[in-house]
Amino acid sequence: MRIGLISPPWLPVPPPKYGGTEAIVDRLARGLLARGHDVTVFCTGDSTCAAPRRWVFDAAQRAQLGQVVTELQHVIAAYDALRDCDIVHDHCVVGPMYAERFPRLPVVTTAHGPFQGGLEDIYRAIGPRVPIVAISQHQASTAGMIPVAAVIHHGVDPEAFTVGRGDGGYFAWLGRMAPYKGASTAAAVARRAGVRLRMAAKIQHDDEVAFFAAEVEPLLGDGVEYIGEVDAAQRDELLGGARGLLNPISWDEPFGLVMIEALACGTPVIAFPGGAAPEIIDHGITGFLCADAAEMVARIAQVDELDRAACRKAVEAYFCTDRMVDEHLAFYQRVLDSRRTINLSRQPAPTSAAALP
Repeated sequence: MRIGLISPPWLPVPPPKYGGTEAIVDRLARGLLARGHDVTVFCTGDSTCAAPRRWVFDAAQRAQLGQVVTELQHVIAAYDALRDCDIVHDHCVVGPMYAERFPRLPVVTTAHGPFQGGLEDIYRAIGPRVPIVAISQHQASTAGMIPVAAVIHHGVDPEAFTVGRGDGGYFAWLGRMAPYKGASTAAAVARRAGVRLRMAAKIQHDDEVAFFAAEVEPLLGDGVEYIGEVDAAQRDELLGGARGLLNPISWDEPFGLVMIEALACGTPVIAFPGGAAPEIIDHGITGFLCADAAEMVARIAQVDELDRAACRKAVEAYFCTDRMVDEHLAFYQRVLDSRRTINLSRQPAPTSAAALP
């Protein structure tokens, strides 16, 4: 099968540090290649993905005002480069709208973010033409009138993560320094519980800088430290040495890749039960789902009772790249089979030889 993958133009594939969508595109590409498929990734020129790559921008572009113009340039070039594929999997927002120009090209898309917040009309518009993949059952449940064709959870490569012993004597928080990611709550919880907390985060946009200065920086000290943005090796060390990952996100996150990254290191997750968290965390086995910050403080004292091997097993058994790739391949085939059936049904019926003059 000739498969084209379109990644957004905002980060390389794979991302050198923070970047969930680009990490998934990279794992998907490598998994499809390993199964013998012909894969081309349209990304940015500074990407290092093992699959053949095409691009229009030599380097990742900074997401900012006017970014729709940048994304349009990216997807116009992408569809021109991938128009001969058997199927295209577009991970951009604007791309599936542009795909209308190629009615014979099978295109699918993954909604990596929420269906709300102004995106409802976009996804409703593309749904009839471009099958939409949700990344959790919770996300799919919020789709309303938006047609969701499949739910496929993310996966990671277990072998890329080291099972740590959690002997660093600290808890970890890892993410982007956006208010809804819960950095300030994690710091406050750690302080109330009297435990060390190491925080790693990407701080890029003005609102993130302002949030860190106003809400997080005052909580640093007394065992709570900010260590900056981390790469893959640093993330592995941080998560492996942590007693647990604090993940007090204040919004219904569609998935939460950091949670399965922590589990891959054998590190339990203490989280709020919003979004996809109940689909990832087995309460009392691989972590705790807490109703509020007070319960999170209480659960910290119990985290060492959890079996780190069970955390790792959850990733190996289900939240792995192999399962994710298999489910995508099955989905691609269903889409192609459906299109063939529709095309056959539109062909005129053969004329009977007896009816010929």
